Amino acid sequence: MEAVIPHTFVGPKVTFTGMEDPEAHLTAFHTQMMLVGGSDAVRCKLFMSTLTGMAMDWFMSLPDGHITSFAQLSQLFHEQYIANKAPPPVSYDLFDVKQYQGETLKEYINRFGAQVVKVGTTEEPMIVYAFRKGVCLGLFCESIIRNCP
Repeated sequence: MEAVIPHTFVGPKVTFTGMEDPEAHLTAFHTQMMLVGGSDAVRCKLFMSTLTGMAMDWFMSLPDGHITSFAQLSQLFHEQYIANKAPPPVSYDLFDVKQYQGETLKEYINRFGAQVVKVGTTEEPMIVYAFRKGVCLGLFCESIIRNCP
């Protein structure tokens, strides 16, 4: 607790309530800490400032002097909230991406493209088919049904 906070630190940009994916939170926190720097002790101290609600209650319930490294804190945190971990994406998740009512084609393409990157598939016929299934409105939809891409 005696660790000095770097003067460049402006407060947590990520928060964790206990309902989010713990791995995503740790990744965001590590990214923020790479920009700010600081020792292992500083990381432990600053991690506490990213917790709210029941996550802060969990942290406060840890025995005094129990945490000796950020690696240990990360492991305990991960174990506590492992049930919140997001399932790994699979290529068939592309079929869940649908164009929303009122969403522009550009917005849909951006969302669809982000999901393609997330699932990491290179199966072009499946990607094209999933894209076509997700486009629900307009002349564009009609044109790709008549003229297969």
